[in-house]
Amino acid sequence: MMTVPRQVVHVDSPTEQRNPRTTDIDLMSTMGILGAINAEDRRVPEAVAAVLPQVARAVDFAVEALRSGNRVHYFGAGTSGRLATLDAAELVPTFNVPSDWFIAHHAGGARALRQAVEDAEDNAKAGAAEVAESVAPGDFVLGLTASGRTPYVLGALAAASRRGARTALVSGNPAAVTPPGVDVLIAVDTGPEAIAGSTRMKAGTAQKIILTAFSTATMIKLGRTYSNLMVSMRATNAKLRGRTIRILREATGMSMADCSDALTEADGDLKVALVHLLSGEDVANAAKALAANDGHVRKALDSLRVRAS
Repeated sequence: MMTVPRQVVHVDSPTEQRNPRTTDIDLMSTMGILGAINAEDRRVPEAVAAVLPQVARAVDFAVEALRSGNRVHYFGAGTSGRLATLDAAELVPTFNVPSDWFIAHHAGGARALRQAVEDAEDNAKAGAAEVAESVAPGDFVLGLTASGRTPYVLGALAAASRRGARTALVSGNPAAVTPPGVDVLIAVDTGPEAIAGSTRMKAGTAQKIILTAFSTATMIKLGRTYSNLMVSMRATNAKLRGRTIRILREATGMSMADCSDALTEADGDLKVALVHLLSGEDVANAAKALAANDGHVRKALDSLRVRAS
């Protein structure tokens, strides 16, 4: 016997509409199918470019929160939650950030990362409850929902706002109004999916692009890079030691031997080794300059130049 859903919601979003460009996709050859999907995917970067001013505001809120000793939280369900979880997990090894700087909350918990949990995304109280347990005043909370209406996400954002956190929402529904408690609405118009309603496609791709840009820009603003190099990583094994020496050589133009010696002297701290090599100061002074400048390599170097002049 067919189970009748307890609740039916008709979502008015472009992602749910039929795409006139792919109505015959089931009649196409394999290359035709892939070409049609690829043509739709190429529309995503332009849609993201249109909302970069809103993404910039979200980055500034995140930077402000982290500089103040607070945290960034992601809230999502389904594809949105999985993408958020992936982004948060990858920041730790990439930028050597504390594991609690970015916290991902997924409707239905860890089990929902692998399989759907019935009604989890429709539970606004669950989102609010997670906020009560983990979000503090001054934190930044970023919600993600393709439809713009996921109750779990909106419940979390409203509760976070009441607690004194800044909030933003990444939505795939540009026609939706800004929900209560949302400071920044990032509404991306990726249009109908190649397969109607399959928001793991263009809507998901847009969310991945935005998340990667958002978190990377936040890390850059916090001084976790020097130029376009990952200088916040620590050499904890042979592979990473080789990578850090390569980064030092790229940044300084010095020999492998000099870079290896500097890294050893700096006890594996790439930033300290870099400031030491570029400034000519000893490791102790390089470390002090970094500590006095919130870990920003360029600011540390500027301060050492000023002191020397």
